Amino acid sequence: MESGPGPAGAETPAQPAEPAERDVTWVYQPVEVALGDGGWALGRITGWWQDAAGQRWCRLRIGRSGQPARWQRYDPARVLLLPARGL
Repeated sequence: MESGPGPAGAETPAQPAEPAERDVTWVYQPVEVALGDGGWALGRITGWWQDAAGQRWCRLRIGRSGQPARWQRYDPARVLLLPARGL
């Protein structure tokens, strides 16, 4: 599988074909994303799905990046889930 720079600057597997709608769990999950240079940016995950190999993917958008949301493998070391609601 080819790889390329991910939205956080690290190498990630090439983006898969869009998953079938029935396989996606749509969400609104705020996150912080490691930028690869030691910095972090706010973003959000708007969908989750799991491929046939059992890999978890998220539809990630990094705020103010100018890039559209895209599917990428979920890496909890680079994408930190934030609380979606207050206490």
